[in-house]
Order: sequence, then C-alpha cells, then structure tokens
Amino acid sequence: MARVHLIIPDADRDRFVHQARLEGMTLSGWLRVAAEERLKQRERLEPFTSSEDVRDFFREYDERESHEREPDWEVHLQTLHESKMSGTGSS
Repeated sequence: MARVHLIIPDADRDRFVHQARLEGMTLSGWLRVAAEERLKQRERLEPFTSSEDVRDFFREYDERESHEREPDWEVHLQTLHESKMSGTGSS
C-alpha cells in the first residue's frame, strides 16, 4: 500500500478528523472513502433508468450529509435578519 503525504490547512484537517471520528473511521480511511465516492459520482454518466436508481442516488447523497441537526426555520430567519442589520450603516 502506498503512503501519501497531504498538505492541508489545519482547520480542514480538524474538520475532516472530526467527521471521520463521527463516522467511526480514521482520517486515512475517511479520505479514501471520500475519494472513492467522488470518483463514483464522476463515473455516473448514464441517466436514471428506474426509480431504484433515483432512490440509490438520494440514499448515497443522504449518507454523505452531516448528521448535525439543521436549525429551526425561525432561528435561520433571525440569523438572516441580524446579518442584514449588521451590514447596514452610514457610509
């Protein structure tokens, strides 16, 4: 097996390690899986031919997504409002 040396920003490394641990993997294993998934996505050139293809596509997409809970809509709207208000002012 080959060894590969990667140069990545510390913040990215921290995020990748965190996600790998959440998924019960090592960073090395997580990066291999991510690379395989990316290659698999690029290889998929044929259109969906069945409803099963569509279900598989969305199942794979859901598996890649973070398992963190999204904020409630009202919290999201408040964040948008605060962002807009902090951007206003005299110039």
